[in-house]
Amino acid sequence: MIDYFEYGFKDNKASHTHNYLIPYIFKILKKNNLKKILDVGCGNGSLAISLLKSGFDVYGTDASINGIEIAKRSYPDRFYIHNIQNNKLPDELSNMIFDTIISTEVIEHLFDPRNYIRFCKNILSEYTGGTLIISTPYHGYLKNLFLSLFNKWDQHINPLWDGGHIKFWSEKTLFQLLKEFNFNELKFYGCGRIPYLWKSMIVTGKFKDE
Repeated sequence: MIDYFEYGFKDNKASHTHNYLIPYIFKILKKNNLKKILDVGCGNGSLAISLLKSGFDVYGTDASINGIEIAKRSYPDRFYIHNIQNNKLPDELSNMIFDTIISTEVIEHLFDPRNYIRFCKNILSEYTGGTLIISTPYHGYLKNLFLSLFNKWDQHINPLWDGGHIKFWSEKTLFQLLKEFNFNELKFYGCGRIPYLWKSMIVTGKFKDE
């Protein structure tokens, strides 16, 4: 197992990314009447806590001991330590059936994203038509060109950021990964900043066993 690099959470405040991700996530959940949610890579629990306060039935997991300790201060029975390289959920969650998995700004940090999607698929396979909602920094032609023209790549993919981003996704590559694991009805949402220079993207898909 690869060691987890602690993010260093100090409280359960939302990160800057949640300011532009949360409105889209709320709309997706309400539009599709999604209720039983697992937040994979929940960090300090800020997103899950927002959803819990809005009436959703949410549980969160993360490899960060510090993050889970902070999240538990608000909801002691909703958050659990778990490394996604362990394909089994914590015992407390093992018998629950989730119709939705949310995972925000996680996949870009992973050496083995296929194992991560396989893990999500296995959980959602217990529910017919389970929904996966993933966000990750957006990359596309115009944004990549902008980064090149203004010499921003060193800042954007800073190799000196310990525990930082190691995978850089586009709509095409993330769709391709989800299709490998039989996710369909794929949808894309650009979030933050102006179109095609988006800060992040949200991709959703439904798993249906063939």
